[in-house]
Amino acid sequence: MTVVPYKEDRTGKKEQVARMFDSISGKYDFLNHFLSLGIDIRWRKKAVKLLAADKPKLILDIATGTGDFAIETLSLKPEKVIGVDISEGMLEVGRKKMKARGYDAIIEMRSGDSENLPFEENKFDAVIVAFGVRNFENLEKGLTDMRRVLKEGGRVVVLEFSKPRSFPFKQLYNFYFNFILPKVGKMISKDPAAYTYLPESVQAFPDGDDFVSIMNKLGYKNTSCTPLTFGISSLYTATK
Repeated sequence: MTVVPYKEDRTGKKEQVARMFDSISGKYDFLNHFLSLGIDIRWRKKAVKLLAADKPKLILDIATGTGDFAIETLSLKPEKVIGVDISEGMLEVGRKKMKARGYDAIIEMRSGDSENLPFEENKFDAVIVAFGVRNFENLEKGLTDMRRVLKEGGRVVVLEFSKPRSFPFKQLYNFYFNFILPKVGKMISKDPAAYTYLPESVQAFPDGDDFVSIMNKLGYKNTSCTPLTFGISSLYTATK
């Protein structure tokens, strides 16, 4: 069953996700850091460190949102970072952020669909995604297109929410994720569906070994999964 933000709506997941992020774009950065207690910043830093040895010059950030992950990659001294997203609302916030910080010459924010990326084969040294793959309408199609635009030997890094499995953290996490987070998210973002969709989409996502198996099936090599913060999120890496 496909999890969507607006259950009464007949449009597809892709359209609904774009509309949801458009509606919360102005509050997204604040809510992201507030609801995760700032841990998401540490997760992104850890993910970027996995690329340090590769010294990627051209990086693609898929589901870039407002560009936080793209900004984190600047520590690698890339020549260019392209961020793509289906939400124009999020991209607009991101473009303003890049200009204000003087990053707009290096980081380019483009409208783009993860399942039909507007780039040729073997273009990027690295492809990264933070908290975006669970929003793909067709997960395998998105992962396949990511691999297509990645250079031979290039690395993909995926950061995504996962499901803690150990007592008592699993129980505490589920209470927070299913009861506290949706209430606070609704109150601040004014979109009641957005932060109900979040725990539902995480619950439905094939995390851990299941996600690694999908990547292996699609031809990725050297796949690995590292749980972060008791398994709240996981860091996946692979090469082409």
